[in-house]
Amino acid sequence: MHNSIRKLVVGPVMAAMALAAPALAQDSDFQPEKMTAFVAAGAGGGTDNFTRTIQPMLEERLNTKITVINLPSASGVLAHQRTANSKPDGTSLDFASSTFITSRAAGQNPVGLDKLTPVARMQSDVMMLVVNPEKHETLEDFMAYARENGDKVVIGGTHAASVDRMAFLGLNEQSGLNLNYIPYDNEGSAAASLLGGNVDGMMNEISAIQGYMESGEMKPILAFAAERLEAYPDIPTTVENGWDLTFGNERGVFINAETDPAIISAIEAAFKDIFDSEEYQTYAKRSNLDVRPGWLGSDDYRAALEKDLAFFEKLMEDM
Repeated sequence: MHNSIRKLVVGPVMAAMALAAPALAQDSDFQPEKMTAFVAAGAGGGTDNFTRTIQPMLEERLNTKITVINLPSASGVLAHQRTANSKPDGTSLDFASSTFITSRAAGQNPVGLDKLTPVARMQSDVMMLVVNPEKHETLEDFMAYARENGDKVVIGGTHAASVDRMAFLGLNEQSGLNLNYIPYDNEGSAAASLLGGNVDGMMNEISAIQGYMESGEMKPILAFAAERLEAYPDIPTTVENGWDLTFGNERGVFINAETDPAIISAIEAAFKDIFDSEEYQTYAKRSNLDVRPGWLGSDDYRAALEKDLAFFEKLMEDM
């Protein structure tokens, strides 16, 4: 997110990789009869789609059966609590987005990294400032309009403890603008408001606006990234404008912090095997989730989350 973005080179998939999943299941001592995947989001959204895509791949690698339970209430807090209170035997996993840490920074999530340990990060989407091209054609147009109209300029996004709002707060702080933010219950409502002319812009992820981009109804004018994205070289970035903001909605997996480290390592290895597989990389490419590096192992993910938490808490203090 705001930390430096590492480059990822996905190499050719070797024939041996096709045998990796069965071999992993045979070699691992962790093969529970059944597992539960608590999803900190509603059905049909990005985190739910991620979970259900991963589900059969993980079942194969751990020789298990996984039940998926969606718990979207209170920004997914119930999913975090259920996982944190579960038996620490590795059979309960929490599939969550960046809202896990943004809601923690906002004081809305009582479950911290002392109760949940990250297993792996699988996705790191890129946040965009999106506009209606009939109103603003370029970032320069938008910035000139924002400087002239001040707090009359309104940006939409999802709820008040979301990564959308954190990106908004960061943009206000770094750019010196004084934009206003309207939180919506879901991305669809925010998108409808932008298309209807009720807001001047919207925070959203590049993977979520593909259809609108193709139809010409929406245009991303700013990528919260260090370098221009290879797939979208015409979109300017925050860093090239002198703003230290590299936001994106991340998706990963968490587990009860009291779980045996050996079990956590076994599950982490299964997720790494999934991430490296041709099947997963095809899904990521099809969903535009491969525009920047996604994978972080347990230790690196924890370090990134701790850094992000401190950054978000500072943003909330300064608002």
